[in-house]
Amino acid sequence: MEQKIDQDVIDLYNEYCHGYIGRREFFSRAAALAVAGGSGLVMAQALLPRYAQAQTISFTDARMKASYVTYSSPGGNSGSMRGYLVQPSGAGPFPAVLVVHENRGLNPYIEDVARRLAVEGFLALAPDGLAPLGGYPGNDDDGRELQAKLDPAKLRTDLLNSARFLKTHALSTKKLGATGFCYGGGIVNYLAATLGDELQAGVPYYGVAGDPAGVANIKAPLACHLAEHDERINATYPAYESALQATGANYQIYRYPGTQHGFHNDSTPRYNEAAAKLSWERTLAHFRKYLA
Repeated sequence: MEQKIDQDVIDLYNEYCHGYIGRREFFSRAAALAVAGGSGLVMAQALLPRYAQAQTISFTDARMKASYVTYSSPGGNSGSMRGYLVQPSGAGPFPAVLVVHENRGLNPYIEDVARRLAVEGFLALAPDGLAPLGGYPGNDDDGRELQAKLDPAKLRTDLLNSARFLKTHALSTKKLGATGFCYGGGIVNYLAATLGDELQAGVPYYGVAGDPAGVANIKAPLACHLAEHDERINATYPAYESALQATGANYQIYRYPGTQHGFHNDSTPRYNEAAAKLSWERTLAHFRKYLA
């Protein structure tokens, strides 16, 4: 996790993660790079996630209880969904937070984020958008390919239904927040505009900005986390921010110097410990303030 990765290799990895190039092309182009401090291929291999090393909260942590749940999802890709529900210890009810995965399904990092929220006192649900195709397949490459096969509008409906399932859950206080990463960050912006006053707080991490035309419907306070070196995502925000300002929305956009897209994900070298810690402190503070 300490290896210095050349920016050109990171840029290729971002293309690979977002599905613009395949795994073979990623490694081939990385190997052809003339990089300082080592081999481009070795750097590329170092960027692949190592989920076991990154686990923060154990599956058996006594402060929480986790289970997989299924629920109805009318209008989605199959009519039903599956998610990872994590409740704090105690009787509840608890403020609820939806955790939306990246573009590869419910991987171990996202499950760990749900557990992190539960030990802080939140009822967390991490839906698996790949449930209609059998669920997260155990590796990100296959997960990314599966997610690309889903009808994107129906996938958004599945995640919208997940939010409503969580909000009305018996263990929920009916105060709902949402956070998500990369693709999931964009979904948080979508949910804020779609749910209106059904959502009480949103925290998107380096997700595509929402449609400015839908901003007038946003009622939830937003705390948006952006990386410095993330041109594609950052380019979507000026129009969105202008619309948020124009409507008097309650929002804050945090930009983290020296960071890469994915800086919160502690399973790859893009992880930035200082920014991840600060952004997480801000995330928890945001949810505690608006979901109390």
